Amino acid sequence: MAIEFAARIRRIPSYPVAAGYDLGDDVAMLASNESPFGPLPVVIEAARKAVAGANRYPDPSYSAIRRALADRYGIPPARIALGNGSCDILLAAGEALLEPGAEVVYAWPAFSVYPHLAAASGARAIEVPLDGDERHDLDAIAAEVTVATRLVLVCNPNNPTSTSVGLEQVEALLERVPRHVCVILDEAYCEFALTLGDPFASVELLRRWPNLVLLRTFSKVYGLAGLRVGYGLCGDERFREAVDQVRQPFHLNAVAQAAAVEALRHQDAVEDRVTRTIANRLALEEGIRGLGLWLADSEANFVWLRLPESNDGEQARSAATEEAVTRGLAERGVLVRAGASLGREGALRVTVGTEAENARFVAALAELV
Repeated sequence: MAIEFAARIRRIPSYPVAAGYDLGDDVAMLASNESPFGPLPVVIEAARKAVAGANRYPDPSYSAIRRALADRYGIPPARIALGNGSCDILLAAGEALLEPGAEVVYAWPAFSVYPHLAAASGARAIEVPLDGDERHDLDAIAAEVTVATRLVLVCNPNNPTSTSVGLEQVEALLERVPRHVCVILDEAYCEFALTLGDPFASVELLRRWPNLVLLRTFSKVYGLAGLRVGYGLCGDERFREAVDQVRQPFHLNAVAQAAAVEALRHQDAVEDRVTRTIANRLALEEGIRGLGLWLADSEANFVWLRLPESNDGEQARSAATEEAVTRGLAERGVLVRAGASLGREGALRVTVGTEAENARFVAALAELV
């Protein structure tokens, strides 16, 4: 007799993990939006020292990293949620806020974890299409909020389409959402979004909307994806208390905590990496547009492009065409993410890598399209 699992297991989609980790060193890893720049030497040293104390459990209060984030953003430590990556906080938010009969509203396509929240909780997911420029339609999202809504998710800049909406539009959305509805502004890539201005700009919104949570990560701009550190800046500490209550203790290991605290001390290096990444992105975009392909207006460390039209005038956005291109790129040592796995067939999401990696991608794509 087979093991009998809960019904929700059949509802939860599989996260579209990237391939290629066993292909060796000569691969341009442009599939997972990681930074091409490794941790700073001082960050590595802080992590090494933390390993020496691995016989002890990590600080369950996460006091050092909470204080460091509090000093940076001017938010009380009690209003800072921490997690094993930002998706850990997202999943905990779904468990804490959602249940059968409740609703969660978000744009689609967006971050691949979002559908898990409704599927795991039994809540209803309301997916709102992006506009023609692959941006969030915040008016349409606001129109979908009902008495059953518990959670609204806004990915800004949006993953996978790389686009952003201005903070004035976010404010307009917050004005229309009832105060008992939690709004999570998922800002994993906000440091790369020049049109959004200073990464501190959205923090000011927390002073006016206690139902707002800003979700951020050390995985991208700090180059610590392998250590999994995410955090939420909360308008109300009750959100942090709730997500902590539904998770296991020690959800952020000691090495990750030490590395993140040290990384926060080196903002000049972070800003330099942002500048280099954006310069590389602009060059990558120029190369892609040179092939005659459509690109979304990127505000992230990745780009989103559509595959070309077929000769008969019909758009060749089938899964088969997309699969052929991604397979051809992989055969040339370049890994990207296929749009079908991210909610939109006929597109590619490409992480901004080094100059050499980006040039390798453009050359390989030119052979295929």
